[in-house]
Amino acid sequence: MAAPTLPPQSTDEAFPPSLMADLRRTYATGRTKTLEWRLGQLDALIRLFEEREADISAAIEADLGRAGFDAWLGDIASTKGEAVYARKNLKKWMRKQRASLPMTQLPGRAWMQFEPLGVVLVIGPWNYPVYLTLGPLVAAIAAGNCAVLKPSELAPVSSKLMADLVPRYLDADAIKVVEGDAAVTQGLLALGFDHAVFTGGTEVGRKVMAAAAPTLTPVTLELGGKSPTFVAADADLAVTARRIAWSKFLNSGQTCIAPDYIMVDSSIADALVDKIKSTIAEFRADKSESTTRIVNERQFARLNAYLSSTTGRVALGGGTDAASCGIEPTIVIDPAPDDALMQDEIFGPILPIITVDSPEAAIDFVNSRPKPLAFYVFTKSKSLAQRMIDAIPSGGAVVNNCAIHVLIPQLPFGGVGDSGMGAYHGKWGFEALSHRKSVLAKPTKPDLRLQYPPYSARDMKWLRRLF
Repeated sequence: MAAPTLPPQSTDEAFPPSLMADLRRTYATGRTKTLEWRLGQLDALIRLFEEREADISAAIEADLGRAGFDAWLGDIASTKGEAVYARKNLKKWMRKQRASLPMTQLPGRAWMQFEPLGVVLVIGPWNYPVYLTLGPLVAAIAAGNCAVLKPSELAPVSSKLMADLVPRYLDADAIKVVEGDAAVTQGLLALGFDHAVFTGGTEVGRKVMAAAAPTLTPVTLELGGKSPTFVAADADLAVTARRIAWSKFLNSGQTCIAPDYIMVDSSIADALVDKIKSTIAEFRADKSESTTRIVNERQFARLNAYLSSTTGRVALGGGTDAASCGIEPTIVIDPAPDDALMQDEIFGPILPIITVDSPEAAIDFVNSRPKPLAFYVFTKSKSLAQRMIDAIPSGGAVVNNCAIHVLIPQLPFGGVGDSGMGAYHGKWGFEALSHRKSVLAKPTKPDLRLQYPPYSARDMKWLRRLF
C-alpha cells in the first residue's frame, strides 16, 4: 500500500459533538452485550488482519521503518493472537461465577456476573501503533463495550489506515476512530467515558489521569520505565547475548518493555559485551545502513543528547545521522548512575551496561529507583532467579529472556507504580473492562421474625450468636 501524505487535522473537526450520545444510544440497544455480537466483532477483527496484512505492514514501515517479519510480529501476529484467544475463550469468561454463602445467609444463592462498562476509550501510542490500539480493543469487544480508538498522530499512516479499515470491518455504530493530537485526547477525556486505556510515557500518563479525574473515568495506564536486566556469572552468554540484542534493538529500541540497561556480574562483563557486539553484527549483516531509524526529530535529538552527555565509554556504535533521524546500535559501558542515560527511559537503540559485584548489589540498585515495567534475569539457578524476582517489584518478570511475556494472553500485562496501573490481555482484559456485579438471591421463606425490630433481649441474644 502506498503511504499517503496526511494533512493536519483541526481539533475542532476531530469528532462530532454527538459522538458520546451516539455511542450511548448504540449501547442502550443492548446488542453489544450479546455473545453473538462479541464473537462476530472478534471474527471481523481476525479477518481484518488476514486480509489487510500487506496494508498494515506497509503502514508500519512508512511510520517507523519496521518492515517484514518485525512488522508482522510486533503489530499483526500479536494483535491477531489476542483476538483468536479471546474468540476461543469468551463464552467461558462470560459465565456466572458461583459463590458460597455463610450459614447465616442460607437458604439462598450467590454469584458474580460480568457486565460491560459501557463506552471505553483507547489511546494508542506510536511505537506499536496497531497492536497497542487494536489490542486493547479486543478486550473492549470481548467485554461487550462500545469503544472510541484514538491512534497516535506520530504514526500518521497507521492512524489513517485504522480510521479507514475499522468502520469497514467492525460495527461502525459501536466502534469509532478519532484522529488528532494531544488536544483531541484531552477533548475526548472530557466526554466522560466509562474507562480509558492509555499506553505511553509516564509523564503523559499523569496528564491522562488528571484529565480523567473530573469525570471520574477509571484508567488503565500502561506506561514505560527503565526495565533492568541482570546477567549472573553462570548465565549462558551466547543465548543471553542473542536474546538481549534481539529484544533491545527491535523497532530501534522503541519498545516499552525492551531491556533498558544491563547489570552484569563483573567476572563476565567483558565476555558479555563481546558476545553482544558480535551478535549485533550478525543480526545486521544484511543491512546496508549502519543506523536505525528513530520516529522523529524530537526523539532523535533527545537520544543524541544522551550520547553527548554520557560519562560512560562507548564500546560500540555511537554514530548518528540527523538527516535520516538515524542512530547506530550503541553500547555504553558503566555510565554514571546520575547520567541522563540512566535516569530517563531510553526508548532507543542505546544499551548501557554496568558492572556489579553481586546479585544483592543489582537488587539494591534497581530498588533505589522507580518500579520498572519489567525485570529480566539470566541465570541457570532457579533459586537465584526466584530470589531476584521476589526482591524487585516490577510489572512483570522473565527468566532467561526479555519482553516475550507480552505475547502470552494467558498472563496479565501491566505496570506498577510509575510504570503503570491496571492490567489487561486475555481474560484479564475482559475483566478489566467489565463490571463484576455481585448478586444475592433469597427465597421469601423462611422469614424469621426475630431479625426485625423491635428487638427483645432474647432476640438480640440470638442475633448476636447468628451474626
